[in-house]
Amino acid sequence: MFKSILVPVDLSEIDMARPAIDKAIALAGVSDAALELVYVRSILPVTFMEYVPPSFDEEQQSDCEKRLADFAASLRAPGGRIATVVRMGAVYNEVLAEAKKVGADLIVIGSHRPGMATYLLGSNASTIVRHAECSVLVVRQSP
Repeated sequence: MFKSILVPVDLSEIDMARPAIDKAIALAGVSDAALELVYVRSILPVTFMEYVPPSFDEEQQSDCEKRLADFAASLRAPGGRIATVVRMGAVYNEVLAEAKKVGADLIVIGSHRPGMATYLLGSNASTIVRHAECSVLVVRQSP
């Protein structure tokens, strides 16, 4: 069925990702697939660079990697096979690049109910659905 499942996770909104993670774990268990969580850090605007210490990026990267690894360790993944990666950039670009890098054949992404701003501006989930080279499962939160 699936060999590699990628799940984008926002560390500041774990609750929104939880239904997608649960679905991905279930699918990985059924199909014996590898599971990877990806978190995408935002790029700090250049105008703020003079206000942060030189080690800011390295510290943020390390902190995010630890938080994501701790979260992954708390999950009941089949066979304990769950990898994590932290990337930096635009969410949809980095998720699609990571999917291609690992050869994901499924992206499972959480999404909220669309509001007016989402219809006007688009969302990461909709961009990933439109541009992914593999299947995408969008899991909505229960109302």
